Amino acid sequence: MRTEDAIIRPLLRIRDVAARGALYGLAAVPLLGVASLFFGDHYDRTTFLGVVGFFAAAMAVVGILIGLLFWSACGGDIRRCRDWRTVTGQAGPVTVAAPVLLRIGVLALVLCPGAFGLHHLVDSASYDSWLYGD
Repeated sequence: MRTEDAIIRPLLRIRDVAARGALYGLAAVPLLGVASLFFGDHYDRTTFLGVVGFFAAAMAVVGILIGLLFWSACGGDIRRCRDWRTVTGQAGPVTVAAPVLLRIGVLALVLCPGAFGLHHLVDSASYDSWLYGD
């Protein structure tokens, strides 16, 4: 449903934005596992998963903090990305950036333990332990 100023209603809620970000994060973990298979060397695979884990942790902190800060600064006028054409003024893009940053932060928050879990799984399954039974 659209209002007279073409903004899609109902407005976004923090709970819904965070739930969708968590769903995206859960979908990203298996994709990360598949992407790690493209690294042939064991060391390169564990390094890739560790770097993705640390990057996801940093993105989670930054995305959630800035997203919540922008959300509180908007005063209830939170817009979807498709409402970009209705943004007016200098502070208007913050109304679109708040849910985007929050969703990316929650996605990274879910991806971080998944990446570190895959890192430890790959690290414990080294070639030598399979070959020699250690």
